[in-house]
Amino acid sequence: MSSNIVLFEDIFVVDKLDPDGKKFDKVTRIEARSQNCDMFMHLDVNTEIYPMAVGDKFTMALAHTLNPDGTPDTGYYTPGARKSLADKYEYIMHGKLYKISDRASGKTLKAEIYVSYGGLLMMLKGDPSYVANFELDQRLFLLIRKL
Repeated sequence: MSSNIVLFEDIFVVDKLDPDGKKFDKVTRIEARSQNCDMFMHLDVNTEIYPMAVGDKFTMALAHTLNPDGTPDTGYYTPGARKSLADKYEYIMHGKLYKISDRASGKTLKAEIYVSYGGLLMMLKGDPSYVANFELDQRLFLLIRKL
């Protein structure tokens, strides 16, 4: 997998479900922490089609295209024999990065990125070096596979 396609990837463990209470029937907000990069994430998941539970371990990747050769995505789904990054994952969403912020937390600086996947939201927070490749208004694919 080419590193210029995947902008971020790590293994996460689900710590909590709906930390602020259940808001929607088919959507669960998961709170998860990554194992290698010490990143913290809130992610809205359509749990009607992809159930998640506390303790679930999964790989999460953020990529700007699903084309293995790195060519930009056309925005159209074309089924067929063509290889895709999606082939290696179980749950995929496409969205837009709408906010990037830096916050000092004690002596360490934390960066946060916010992505909307058609109203399902993600907040990813941690070391600024892991989110340096992201840009405002960037289109991103979120890819998840349980381990």
